[in-house]
Amino acid sequence: MTSKVTYNGNLRTTCVHIRSGSEYITDAPVDNNGKGEAFSPTDTVATGLANCMMTMMGIKARDMDVDLTGSTAEVTKHMAADPRRISKIEVTFEMPAALSEKQRKILMHTANTCPVHYSLHPDIEKVIEFNWTK
Repeated sequence: MTSKVTYNGNLRTTCVHIRSGSEYITDAPVDNNGKGEAFSPTDTVATGLANCMMTMMGIKARDMDVDLTGSTAEVTKHMAADPRRISKIEVTFEMPAALSEKQRKILMHTANTCPVHYSLHPDIEKVIEFNWTK
C-alpha cells in the first residue's frame, strides 16, 4: 500500500504516506463547494507534475555533479467544465544554476520525460518554461 486517505467530513481528507508516516490534508476548492483552506485534489495532481520534474532533474543533476539547490517551480492549474477536469497545467521553473547549454538541454529533456508527465492524460495541455538565472 502506498497511502491511506481518510474522509474527515466537510469536504476535507487526510492523506498519509504509509512508509514515512508523512501526511497532508486536502480541501475542496472554493469554486467547487469547498473552503479552499488546503490543496485540492486537482492541485496535488498539478503540483505533482512540478514535483516529479524537479525530482528527476535533481537525480540527473546529481549524476552530472550539478547543484540545483534553490531552484523553484511555479504551478498554475486551469480547470474545464463538463466534465470538470484539469485542462491545462503551467509550470515555470526558476533555475539558479550556471550551466552549459548542453547541461540545460539534458535537464529539460529529463524533466519533460518524468513519470507524472507521461501519466497525465494527453488532453491536458502542459506549458513548461525554464528560466536560467545565472
